[in-house]
Amino acid sequence: MTTHQPPQTVRANGIDICYEIFGNDNAEPLLLIMGLGAQMIHWDDGFCEQLAARGFRVIRFDNRDIGKSSHLTGGKRLTPLELLKLRFLRIPVAAPYKLIDMARDTIGLMDALGIKSAHLVGASMGGMIAQEVTLSFPERVRSLTSIMSTTGNPRIPPPTREAAAMLMAPPPQSKEEFIVRFGQTWKVLRAGSFPEEEALDPGRAERVFARGLNPAGVGRQLRAVLASGSRKERLHSVKTPTLVIHGTVDPLVRPEGGKDTAASIPGAKLLMIEGMGHALPMRFWPEIIAAIDKHAHGAAAKAA
Repeated sequence: MTTHQPPQTVRANGIDICYEIFGNDNAEPLLLIMGLGAQMIHWDDGFCEQLAARGFRVIRFDNRDIGKSSHLTGGKRLTPLELLKLRFLRIPVAAPYKLIDMARDTIGLMDALGIKSAHLVGASMGGMIAQEVTLSFPERVRSLTSIMSTTGNPRIPPPTREAAAMLMAPPPQSKEEFIVRFGQTWKVLRAGSFPEEEALDPGRAERVFARGLNPAGVGRQLRAVLASGSRKERLHSVKTPTLVIHGTVDPLVRPEGGKDTAASIPGAKLLMIEGMGHALPMRFWPEIIAAIDKHAHGAAAKAA
């Protein structure tokens, strides 16, 4: 039976960060960094417990502007015009903060918890943050696992029309509308038939809603991603053991994003998961958890 500490809040990098820990205090520390607009509970409890059972001290947390962490201010809703300027004229989007600031949040949390270095696992925007931590604070990272993420390289194919439309849709106005939208969103992101996930979506949506929504914060996070530019060239210098995991049918961050990440980092391992979209459905957990376990413990053994 792995231990589980209830959520707590700590001051880090000038903001409050809500975090939760699964596993034993003396196990290998492993930080899970979630994606755009996604609370820490999008790392399913069961997923965290299974990683903890493999000998990790698993720490999940709400990024700034989401869930129970500090909500910031500023930044207007992103316009299609700004996106067109970014895509065709390479004019960067203005942003109240960038991915490097979110990387500093991660380091601040590690400092607050007394963790000198940890294994980082990031999904989507979380993968971008994990890459940024690895680039800017390499001595703090034991291993990097970048899941369904990308380098910021503008040549990567854009999201499918359906996935892009979902990202730009106005926020739901009521709890009922949110629950319906949640189900629709994840159906698009999973890009396949996952009845076992769809059955759980209403309960998951209730839990997310209860922890609090912050549509303006999601907009600021999206600006942070778009304002941070490409990491591709910088990633050539990474010496941290790296694993890249990506789904073959990802509609949001296309499979090329994962392939580009692996190609940009010397010695990176690439695991393409057949039939996986932009989500972590339970049916893929055994393969994903086994890969993270082998990668992180392998890196730890080499460093010892």
